[in-house]
Amino acid sequence: MGCCCSNLTACCCANLTACCCSNLIACCWGSGQNKSISQAHDAENVEKSEVDDLPLFCEYSIETLKMATSGFAVENIVSEHGEKAPNVVYKGKLENQRLIAVKRFNRSAWPDAQQFLEEAKAVGQLRNNRLTNLLGCCCEGDERLLVAEFMPNDTLAKHLFHWETQPMQWAMRLRVALHIAQALEYCTSKGRALYHDLNAYRIVFDDEGNPKLSCFGLMKNSRDGKSYSTNLAFTPPEYLRTGRVTPESVIYSFGTLLLDLLSGKHIPPSHAVDLIRDRNIQMLTDSCLEGQFSNDDGTELVRLASRCLEYEPRERPNPKSLVAALIPLQRETEVPSPILMGLQNASEALPLSPFGEACLRMDLTAIHEILEKTGYEDDEGAAELSFQMWTDQLQETINSKKKGDAAFRHNDFKAAIECYTQFIDVGTMVSPTVYARRSLSYLMSDLPQEALSDALQAQVISPVWHIASYLQAAALLALGKKNEAQTPLKEGSVLESQRNNVT
Repeated sequence: MGCCCSNLTACCCANLTACCCSNLIACCWGSGQNKSISQAHDAENVEKSEVDDLPLFCEYSIETLKMATSGFAVENIVSEHGEKAPNVVYKGKLENQRLIAVKRFNRSAWPDAQQFLEEAKAVGQLRNNRLTNLLGCCCEGDERLLVAEFMPNDTLAKHLFHWETQPMQWAMRLRVALHIAQALEYCTSKGRALYHDLNAYRIVFDDEGNPKLSCFGLMKNSRDGKSYSTNLAFTPPEYLRTGRVTPESVIYSFGTLLLDLLSGKHIPPSHAVDLIRDRNIQMLTDSCLEGQFSNDDGTELVRLASRCLEYEPRERPNPKSLVAALIPLQRETEVPSPILMGLQNASEALPLSPFGEACLRMDLTAIHEILEKTGYEDDEGAAELSFQMWTDQLQETINSKKKGDAAFRHNDFKAAIECYTQFIDVGTMVSPTVYARRSLSYLMSDLPQEALSDALQAQVISPVWHIASYLQAAALLALGKKNEAQTPLKEGSVLESQRNNVT
């Protein structure tokens, strides 16, 4: 199974000597590669069955998504694309603790609200575990937003081009190729064969390290957008001629993706073809992969990429044949993705702090003591919403908070709720710690739903404040939602760890 690059070069170039860019199929694709493929394909189809546990596509209100993303806080931005018409993706969390990715388009990107809604609903009908499924959208006024499953383990581009601890293993690269080919096959079978600008940034990894194709690329392009990035070196030749995306264009982009996986670099297809033609496969292969794959496997991946990059669209394979070609190449299929990705410790929860432990135990007395000791140190940066210095209204607001603090200190939680509510309703200032204290006061008064609402509001004001997450967990536990409480518990632990590392 060992591979040396010189052997791979000799193996590939013996067949590719006479290659030219427009006629790679004859050189790069041999017979005898279809043994047991149909049986293996059937087994894979069972594994990639449609997802059953996701909610139906729905329309979200802008207020719900503002709450979920802490008011579209910069702390929750996970990606930004485009300079003239930026599309920003935010991490969010719904009240039921489901993590979401919210893509917010520039106001002019989709001028036709009905077109946007119809397109989103069409993509939202797809449900497959090879996709990041579209859960809903928002189309209020000038707002155009898409809501999808959140994938916490970054993009393929990050793991392939910008890795920090270890390069992606060969077996995982093959798994990525197969899963994305299966995603394209599924979409094609559902009448959604067009995918816009398939690249390493469109592939993301879930909490178990499994690769998935982003649903955002399935949306037809908006008026101000482009189907491909401005880098013409990676654009299908027919798109340059016509400006239209076809199913064959998607296969061309899949070919560039295979080159990325093979090389660990974003190599322009024309340059890759030159390397193949000049018998310089060694320059095309990621040196980090030495010894991880056989000559035959390397040759087959080069051949498959070459077929996808045919100049004539009709000579490229379809998604079904891509899947059939990739199944026999899979290696270490019994090894879970987290291990191949080096994420085997990712699911291990960080040790909880005393506050986290108190929330897990529902020890309200301990939570109260810690909040008292903390005081208002986490109100740094709390916003003043209006300039009312030294006015009677401001003084009255401050007095309400002082009375609430005194009541909170002396365990008079009913009075604390009343005073903190007066402070909050005036709206002169916002304070995450006041919401936290009122949240605990609600818990002490056996009002867990109100406690949850306040804990969520504290996170809206301060998106990276760990105590807000911990209090959400306590409220969910009080509501009997033990499973849902695990998400904010883990989130609070991570945020607190990050906070401690900074300080």
